Amino acid sequence: MCLAVPMQVTEINGEMGKVEIGGVCREVGLMLLEDIRIGDWVIVHAGIAISKINDQEAEETLKLFKEGGMI
Repeated sequence: MCLAVPMQVTEINGEMGKVEIGGVCREVGLMLLEDIRIGDWVIVHAGIAISKINDQEAEETLKLFKEGGMI
């Protein structure tokens, strides 16, 4: 089973960016999304940001992950 994770954008360098959640940082591709800015929340799957979500969606999803013991 694959899991897509909400992460917050901390750096942008062209079509690549760095994202972070809970102290874990990853470099991901941003080429599928437009108008991404530092501080935005994105859903990351297999090293690619596949969608942008708002703060509330990120918070709700992360809460469910914590309740399920996934993070």
